[in-house]
Amino acid sequence: MVSFSRRSHSALSKWLWTVDKVILFVSLALLTIGIILDVTASPAVARTIHVDDFWFVRKQVCYVLASVVMIFVLSMFRLRTIRQISLAGIIVVGALLVLTLFFGFETKGAKRWISLFGFSMQASEFMKPILIIVTAWLLDCGKKYDYFPGMWISILLFGAVAGLLLLQPDVGMTLLMTAVFGLQLFLAGLPLFIVGALVLLGVGGLFGLYFLFPHFHARVDQFLYGSDETSYQINKAMQAFQNGNLIGKGPGEGTVKLNIPDAHTDFVFAVAGEEYGVWLCLIIIALFAVIVIRTLKIALKETNLFVMYAEVGLAASIGLQAFVNMASSLHIIPTKGMTLPFISYGGSSLLASAIEIGMLLAITRQNTASEDKDLY
Repeated sequence: MVSFSRRSHSALSKWLWTVDKVILFVSLALLTIGIILDVTASPAVARTIHVDDFWFVRKQVCYVLASVVMIFVLSMFRLRTIRQISLAGIIVVGALLVLTLFFGFETKGAKRWISLFGFSMQASEFMKPILIIVTAWLLDCGKKYDYFPGMWISILLFGAVAGLLLLQPDVGMTLLMTAVFGLQLFLAGLPLFIVGALVLLGVGGLFGLYFLFPHFHARVDQFLYGSDETSYQINKAMQAFQNGNLIGKGPGEGTVKLNIPDAHTDFVFAVAGEEYGVWLCLIIIALFAVIVIRTLKIALKETNLFVMYAEVGLAASIGLQAFVNMASSLHIIPTKGMTLPFISYGGSSLLASAIEIGMLLAITRQNTASEDKDLY
């Protein structure tokens, strides 16, 4: 019989008393909201590809179950295991990014997806948490050992990943990873004058991206001048929010969502606004804010630099991606084609979010840092 006493030495009991239950329950709540929204957002899309109304829902439930298992399994690992998984993962996922350039299939002018064993996957989604852990490890080792150039190795590694993403091209994901890695470098003590120079370089890089990548150029022009098909999606999303108003039209009663092509993925936040109103949108924002703020609060108390770099990086990744998706739906920033973590339909997005939160729970567990402080 399994005992859940604090004195029990079972792995399950230790996990129960050391895992951050707030982050865990908030993540499960977001997954639940995702299923609820997919039930009403996906039938119209399913009809356009001539499958039954709940085809996407069944697949999403399978993805959610797999994600929950992923969260629980990863959250039980020690720091050493998380680092080992990430080190192996960056090799495998890096190879998949290379293969995507040659064997991936093109969607909306970019090669971001590759078919593997009959399943379509977006390798860049899985690179996010893995790269955050590896760069945090490198930066920590650079602080611990004077002879180890951890910061420079992490910069070279990030540059290689960013280069592969830009070749797809996936400008949105590149910018997201750049922001997270820049935050990690800042925490690692990068001199302020270099930080300022990098900010200026980043601004110049945005202008370069505007002129080099037609897809990025079109998205910015659409945001500024309001033209093309993307503008149609944004206009419909804004209509959905207006139609929902404060309390929403009710579950399944939304009508504007029927005319949004990506209602179950990139614009699922608009579906939430139309059918459940402002109150659900605010709840979703609050749940993401809880994950980010609670993680940052834990990170402020950390003495293990690897744990702090990884915690802040993972929280920033989740928070920034959620902000980009929601801000795009509200026409605050140009559309990025980026999913809403835990909520948008899609196996790659859900499983990658599960990996992020599972690793976050593993490294925020009480006493985890002291258990692994000498294992590098």
